[in-house]
Formats: sequence, structure tokens, C-alpha cells
Amino acid sequence: MKVAPVWRALDSLKKFHITLVHTGQHYDDNMSKVFFDDLKLPRPDVHMGVGSGTHAEQTAKVMLAFEPVMKDADPDLVVVVGDVNSTMACTLVSVKLDVPVAHIEAGLRSFDRQMPEEINRMVTDILCELLFTTSRDADENLEREGVDPSKVHFVGNVMIDSLRYYAAEAEKSTILQTLGLGKGCYGLVTLHRPSNVDDAFQLTRIAQALNEIAEECPLIFPVHPRTRSVMERAGIGFKGDGMRLIDPVGYLDFIQLMQYSKVVLTDSGGIQEETTALGIPCLTIRENTERPITVTEGTNRLVGTDPARIAAEAITVLRQGIAKARIPELWDGKAAERIAQVIDRFLEEQSE
Repeated sequence: MKVAPVWRALDSLKKFHITLVHTGQHYDDNMSKVFFDDLKLPRPDVHMGVGSGTHAEQTAKVMLAFEPVMKDADPDLVVVVGDVNSTMACTLVSVKLDVPVAHIEAGLRSFDRQMPEEINRMVTDILCELLFTTSRDADENLEREGVDPSKVHFVGNVMIDSLRYYAAEAEKSTILQTLGLGKGCYGLVTLHRPSNVDDAFQLTRIAQALNEIAEECPLIFPVHPRTRSVMERAGIGFKGDGMRLIDPVGYLDFIQLMQYSKVVLTDSGGIQEETTALGIPCLTIRENTERPITVTEGTNRLVGTDPARIAAEAITVLRQGIAKARIPELWDGKAAERIAQVIDRFLEEQSE
């Protein structure tokens, strides 16, 4: 979702040869291949297929696989997105080969170094030549960390570019009919953060809250492969008909599910942004967020991981809604265009 608008914007300039690399960190078909189909992205030029593993194993696999790709492609610039292990790994390889890197979604901070993503963000940002930020607070984070301001470019949010670009296609989805859902008559759940789903005790506590919420409003839960695995091993189940577990869905189906939900419960950073853009109440099952603008200006509320609080906050939102929110600055669907312009200027300057 982050790569697609940038790929289109760069391709439209008709000036660059673009090599699209899929590391294979997200390896499940429903979490990967279907997204290329939905987003109408070309098939990757390189698919490294690194698969799963511990954070160290996965990072090392990406680095080992990416180095020969770099040497073969000999690029003038590498563009990385987000905060996953692949982001940091590809950045490290590129910089060691003296190739500049651009980071999309730079400067986001949760200030919680127990989150693997926080380490990935910090390491990536300190090494990059171009830092594209989604909000002013991200600029401030980078300034506080001593990053050269000339490297920082506030461009807006590419997640919202995709959300707007694919809105008409998402409207054609038949997922509501398939699941027998009425618009505004259900809640949507996503969970995938290791702190929530790798610990069976914590996941059991969250399931307890979801059971209580489901008595108030039906919940649809597309289950991430990691989450399903832990649930099966720990024997975690749900009572009653209010909680429906389904397989992961593609991007367009998920956008429709989110757009017509009454509330979203999640631990995903991107979904915090998308719900803010859509005006859908979002309850984030985490103690912190690297996207505070979704709380200060948007529809997001941090509810922590205590089951009593999660249930209470959700039931309040279901009955009363949320206070008026607004869409943050430059979340206008044109972030990728601004990114492409900066990259164009940067590469022209590099070639002089």
C-alpha cells in the first residue's frame, strides 16, 4: 500500500528505471500476492523469498539476499518504506555499498524500544539521505535526534494516497454480501503485534475483552497467521455468535470492511491512519503509538491492553461515538507525487 503510489508517481515521470524488490518477509499469499493483485502493482523484478524467522534471522537473511541484488542492479538510490525488518536490513546493505537511501514514513517514534519496529525506524532514519515524513511531529523527532534538516521532507501520507486511489475499486468488493454484513452494523478487529499475539496469556486477555464487546456488537476478525497459530497452540476460543474469525482478506476487501464498520480495534499503525482518514472510530490495543497525530487530530484512541478497559472504551464508543476529528495536514492523496519530485531533484543534483 505504501509502495504502489510511489511506484506510480516515479513511473509517470518516465525518467527512471525502477527495480521492484519483494524481500518475502510477508510470505503468506493472503498477506502478499493478493496485495500485488489488488494494488495492480507489477510482479516484482526480484523476489527474495526470505520467509519467517527470529528478528535476527530474518534481518540477516534479507541482508544476505539483498547484497547481490544491489550489486547486479547498481542503483543510484534505494527507497524503503515503513518499519519492518526488511526496511532496516536493506538500508544497512545499501549504505555499506555507498548507495543513498530514501525512507518513506521517517521520524515516527513510539519511544518504546521494546518494540522491534522502533529499533528499525531509528536505525533506518539515522542512515538515510532522504527522509519523507507523514506529520510535523515526525519532523520534530528527527530534529531532536540531530538529523540534518535538509534531509527531511514533510510530504504527507502515502497510505492515504492508496486509500483514496483505490476507493472506487474497494466499493466494488462483495465482502459484505459474502459475510452477510450490513453497513455500520459490526466492528472490525486486527491483531498482529508480537507483544499482543506471541504471548498466549496476553492474547487470552484480549480475547476476553473481545468476547465482551461482541455481546454489544458483532465483531469480524480476519486472523493474521501468527495470531491463529498462537490461538491454536493455547486453545484460545470465542464464545457465542458475535465473534466471527475469518481468513486474512485482500486490501480492497479490507478497505470496504473498515469503511463500513462501526468501530475498529487494532494494534496496526497503518490502520490507525486509515481510520482517521475515513472518520471511523479506532481503538488501538497498545500502550503507545508512533502515530500520535491520529490521537490528537484523528479518530484513534489508545486503550492499552487491560481487558476491562478495552471492553469499557469500546462499548462507550459503540453507544456514544467519538468527538469530532479532522484529517491531518497533507493527507490529501498527493504524498507520492511530492516524494517523486524530491527524488527527481535529488538524483539530478547527484548527477551534476
